[in-house]
Amino acid sequence: MWEFLIDHWRDGIEILILAICIYQIYRAFRATRGAQILVGLGSILVVLTLATQLFDFQVIGWLIRSAAAVLAFALIVIFQPELRDALARLGSKPVFSFSSQRRLVFVERFADAVMALSKKRIGALFAIQRNISLKQHLETGVVLDAQFSPELAMAVFHPKAPLHDGGMILADDRVAGAACVFPVTQREMSDRSTGLRHRAAIGLTEETDSVAVVVSEETGAISICIDGNLQRNLTEKQFRDKLSAIFLPGNTTQDETETVEKLDREAPVAAAGDRDLVSD
Repeated sequence: MWEFLIDHWRDGIEILILAICIYQIYRAFRATRGAQILVGLGSILVVLTLATQLFDFQVIGWLIRSAAAVLAFALIVIFQPELRDALARLGSKPVFSFSSQRRLVFVERFADAVMALSKKRIGALFAIQRNISLKQHLETGVVLDAQFSPELAMAVFHPKAPLHDGGMILADDRVAGAACVFPVTQREMSDRSTGLRHRAAIGLTEETDSVAVVVSEETGAISICIDGNLQRNLTEKQFRDKLSAIFLPGNTTQDETETVEKLDREAPVAAAGDRDLVSD
């Protein structure tokens, strides 16, 4: 055993390095549209390679070998935006971002901001990014890259502010951008009072795993939307419990869990394409 380790310790390090690189590539691509292209190309190559080996297809095998160099260059061109973003994140982000302590502070600040907007009946639409990137929606608005605070949220969504129309995207505990355009669901709404902000929240969460929060301009009512399911007219306690259950699962008490389960049982609004968000 000792001789085997001495002879092959380099192989173990090499496997570890390759595993880390493959995992980092997976993390960089899993939240992008390019991931679907990569999976499709990989599936086609695997099938063609297996068929070539199994049935000894000479022409297909020659085509695969000849196209390998061209395909490698094509992949770099196709995935150029994803590669650029991945390298930018690698150079700018710490290894362990958005710690539990920062997450706790953010949840408290965010809940305070939403309650302040609700009391003043200032309409607002927030999208909190999780695993799936909201970069394509961020490009429709104004990039801010600012620390989130209740005062900033009040300033952005003030009715006469230039960025109040549209949604605010939050990534980690920072404001990525504001005045962003979200896709509007085309579901048939049983409640005709569902406004465009609510429809945009449903549409965005149908396409991504983000969490959308809406404050009604007319009533100040607070709504939260996950996976296309809209939960409306939440009390302050229900809203804070829901945020804790989503972003601080380890801190959720039994009472909070029961409240969240009750909210999750509420009937979802039921899907279709998307349209651009317009002002409500």
